[in-house]
Amino acid sequence: MSVADFEAFETLNPDSGDFEDKLLNCIDCSSEFVWTAGAQAFFRDKALLNPPKRCKECKIAKNRRLEAVEIGRITGKKQRIEVKAECARCSEKTTVPFYPSQGRPVYCRTCFTQMSANGGSGSNGST
Repeated sequence: MSVADFEAFETLNPDSGDFEDKLLNCIDCSSEFVWTAGAQAFFRDKALLNPPKRCKECKIAKNRRLEAVEIGRITGKKQRIEVKAECARCSEKTTVPFYPSQGRPVYCRTCFTQMSANGGSGSNGST
């Protein structure tokens, strides 16, 4: 959803809160979630231009991950995290011990091992 789309919401009689529920896709789990009319009005009132990116469950999970990182930073103890992801090669559901960067592929153990064995990682020391 672009800024122009959000501005289109504002033209819908902003005083009466004439918003309609919208379906959005979560960037983490790819499931659809509803951005309610009330939430849209809240975003407008707070001058927030970008719609939400994550469903409620993924937002809670992200906040927990960030909290674990902060606790680890404060205490000096490394916190173990597990993030659900989908393999970019075979689409199998897997977990990884890091938070994947958007746009970068994540592989399951089997695909990663196969790619490494075929020289796909570039770290096998051969020239």
